[in-house]
Amino acid sequence: MAAIRAEQINPFLMSARSVMQTVCGIDIKFGKIEKTDFKLDGDPMLIMLGITGELSGQACFVMSIEIAKKIASKMMMGMPVEEFDDMARSAISELGNMVMGNAATILSNNNVLIDITPPTIITGTTSIQSPDSTMFKVPLLYEDYSVMLCFMFKNL
Repeated sequence: MAAIRAEQINPFLMSARSVMQTVCGIDIKFGKIEKTDFKLDGDPMLIMLGITGELSGQACFVMSIEIAKKIASKMMMGMPVEEFDDMARSAISELGNMVMGNAATILSNNNVLIDITPPTIITGTTSIQSPDSTMFKVPLLYEDYSVMLCFMFKNL
């Protein structure tokens, strides 16, 4: 199994914590990081962003549609979000952009240069495989909910 190095993953975790607190007013805790396969069943929604440069791969935020609507509502100052519509998708996409952009800045301050791709939202049952990547997941826990932050890094 490929080893994950703290200096590769911590900037993303620090960024997720900071953005979720600042933008959503959500204090998250981290669950245990683990190697995983990527298969989603049920009613999942994920925001996927590519990572290029000195660190290469994908980052995904995985959550249920219901949690995505709650987070979108918090991002929009408590405005009720009844449907996962264009506005909610835009808010959730921007959350991914903010977390990844902040992580890119943290990495840059440590002399690791990356670029990120625009977010892609995927809903429904899915399986993603990348034979030259290792996938890790970290639960982001708050209240009674969980968002999964997943990484597929090449050449770890």
